[in-house]
Amino acid sequence: MAELNYKVERFGLEQEPVVIIDDFYSDPEALLRDAASKQYQKLGPFYPGIRAQANPAYLGERMALLKEVLINVFDMHDGAELTECAYSLVTTRPQDLMPIQSLPHYDGLEKGRLALLHYLSGPETGGTAFYRHRQTGFETVHQDRFELYKKALQDEAKIFGLPRRDYFREDTEQFERIGKIDAAYNRCILYRGIILHSGFIPKILPFSQNPRTGRLTVNSFLQNK
Repeated sequence: MAELNYKVERFGLEQEPVVIIDDFYSDPEALLRDAASKQYQKLGPFYPGIRAQANPAYLGERMALLKEVLINVFDMHDGAELTECAYSLVTTRPQDLMPIQSLPHYDGLEKGRLALLHYLSGPETGGTAFYRHRQTGFETVHQDRFELYKKALQDEAKIFGLPRRDYFREDTEQFERIGKIDAAYNRCILYRGIILHSGFIPKILPFSQNPRTGRLTVNSFLQNK
């Protein structure tokens, strides 16, 4: 395999980096076989689907590249620790979503927390979109902004009511979409967990529980040391 490269997208006013690595793993079919052998279950209240543990050892194949990205893009010179690695399938239909699942979200308030999202399905399963909260102007939510952002959402709930039960896609009175990365088979993206984002879930997604036909990703998280 040729040496892998990466590219960096920066969206909105805050210009937070989103790293894109195509052809991420040398044998994605092996990951699909492994994913198909797992027993899936609902893990936690927020992810709109089911998950199963993945073996994080496969990331070791790209350790040199990941270290380069950590240093050159995210200024994490001391490295990072893996805190989670799971196969994930979006299986919750729009009408069954909780209100919080129908808004853009962040993955944590720590600036040193990175999400690594490895797509094992194609562009027909959507992608990942990034947003700005109009009232506050926030494109990221970290500890210093949490209380202000929380109050803004509470105030807006009194004005707009609860969000419509659907996956978040386009602009609304509350949020403006500032960027989108399409899913692509064996594409990996990395971004800080503080970025407001949402899975871009097509209306025609079948919500299959079969890893070979559903929206399958490997969701991993890295925390700076």
